[in-house]
Amino acid sequence: MINLEKRIIIAFLVVTLIIVLAGIGYVFVFKDQTGLKIIFGPKIDDWKYEAGIGGVTNKLGGTSGGIKAMDLGLGFATESAGLAPPRGGGNIGFSTGGAKDINNFRENIKNDYLPLPTDITYEGLFYDYYFDTGEEQECQELFCPSYSYAVTNDPFSQEKEYYLSVGLNSGIKESDFARKKLNLVVVLDVSGSMGSAFNQYYYDQFGNKINIEEEEEEEGDYQKSKMEIANEAVVALLDNLNHYDRFGMVIFESQAYLAKPLRLVGETDMEKVKDHILEIKSRGGTQMSAGMKLGTELYDELLEVDQSEYENRIIFLTDAMPNIGETSEEGLLGMTENNAANKIYTTFIGIGVDFNTELVEYITKIRGANYYSVHSAKQFKTRMADEFEYMVTPLVFNLQLNLEAQGYKIEKVYGSPEANEATGEIMKVNTLFPSKKEAGETRGGLVLLKLKKLSPASSLKLRVSYENRQGEVGGSEAFINLEDREPEYFTNSGIRKGILLCRYADLVKNWIHDERLDYHEPEPIIYSVDEEKGIVVPPIIGPQLNQWERQSIALQVSSHYQDLFRRFKTYFESEMKALGDNNLTQEVDVLNNLINS
Repeated sequence: MINLEKRIIIAFLVVTLIIVLAGIGYVFVFKDQTGLKIIFGPKIDDWKYEAGIGGVTNKLGGTSGGIKAMDLGLGFATESAGLAPPRGGGNIGFSTGGAKDINNFRENIKNDYLPLPTDITYEGLFYDYYFDTGEEQECQELFCPSYSYAVTNDPFSQEKEYYLSVGLNSGIKESDFARKKLNLVVVLDVSGSMGSAFNQYYYDQFGNKINIEEEEEEEGDYQKSKMEIANEAVVALLDNLNHYDRFGMVIFESQAYLAKPLRLVGETDMEKVKDHILEIKSRGGTQMSAGMKLGTELYDELLEVDQSEYENRIIFLTDAMPNIGETSEEGLLGMTENNAANKIYTTFIGIGVDFNTELVEYITKIRGANYYSVHSAKQFKTRMADEFEYMVTPLVFNLQLNLEAQGYKIEKVYGSPEANEATGEIMKVNTLFPSKKEAGETRGGLVLLKLKKLSPASSLKLRVSYENRQGEVGGSEAFINLEDREPEYFTNSGIRKGILLCRYADLVKNWIHDERLDYHEPEPIIYSVDEEKGIVVPPIIGPQLNQWERQSIALQVSSHYQDLFRRFKTYFESEMKALGDNNLTQEVDVLNNLINS
């Protein structure tokens, strides 16, 4: 009995001591796949990158040798140790992978520059809006597609067009959703171009800096360098991690450096890590593949994680302007694809108005990948607070929709990075990410199919298949009777809004393409004749840009397109009124800017 009482007293004292030590940051308690563990020891500052110089330092800022782990052997199951689940009683929805905004498009026009065609993507545009997905029954599965139908005349040609939308619904309750425990590696570009301010383009056609008129921006972010904003963005991101996550960091310019090993957040002095990050300076060239390679190597011992509990993700921040080393897409693209096959997924974050989305558009077609653009620290903090847990948790992979019908075929797909891989019968989407719902509508929760009518037949059979995180296959079938309707017919507001936005994006993309084609029209080459050398072609003077470097071209709108934008604005405003979505005003502002340019 005495021995039992002593054991109880000792156990009580041990527990009390652990609680006290945990309060001062000397003890860290966590659960892994083997059970509950306690780590004794001071929190570690394991930063290894010397800001502004590069390379590895020998300081550890703490002593790892003194850390001891105690395995309590309590192998009980618990909820995922991610962030607290979002509040709400309804279900979440889904959005496709790829772009999560069209910030580059709007920022370029706002600063009187001509965007790239890839700056505006359909999935990025969709993610700015909420959609009625046409869901008629509550979903009970991981993924439940719903279908809506529309017949509408093109606003210019008045040609009758047919559309089918695929609503992206889930049976996961918002109150039940929590992201997985995260093994996160941040790969940060510190190249020389990151030293330029947000009010500058780093490159024009000759590699010179071009100033943009300064604007009044809250907190003066436009006066900061892209490096400063990137550093602040990473620090903001770290606030979303908890003790059970792991965090590591890689710095790259013309070569890559290990800034911080991948370590549990709970045993790391994160405040000191944040201070180190804020001290990082820009320097050197850009070799993105070097950063990705070293970032990948940090996962060597974590490739066999339980996908039901853990997530391996690289967040890669860059202004995407490679200028030395391997500048083709194969190196970075190949590593990102291999990582996805090993269940290491990637988020690309573009820093600044000159982030080249053309390269990243290739990358985000990869399983589990997505990308964002950052133009201010405040904007990034807001985004991280609202949707970090969604950004890092892909839930559905390899979604395929097969259309079986004699009377229709798929003419075009809007709202997925894999849209150009569609055939007349098949639609593909590599990845679906969880997405918020408000008032029964889902953010970005739509893929739109433009149909070509081949015959009077009106019956469609739709077969959907997909994989979950564990590779298990699910699917469903649906039969849809497309009634003979006359324009303007829309099953619901969701498909109507989707069609409006696609027509808007189509028009803008055509304008960008035509203006850039006109701008790049080659000038005639003037030849000279030399008696000894014969015909002489003059050399090209000045630095030459590689295929991924953006040229800063002044905003230009031909009179033809000004007239088209003016006519389209009338149609757009009419539809906006019918839809009752005041958020669409931001596109009216763009149209006004283009009309008045």
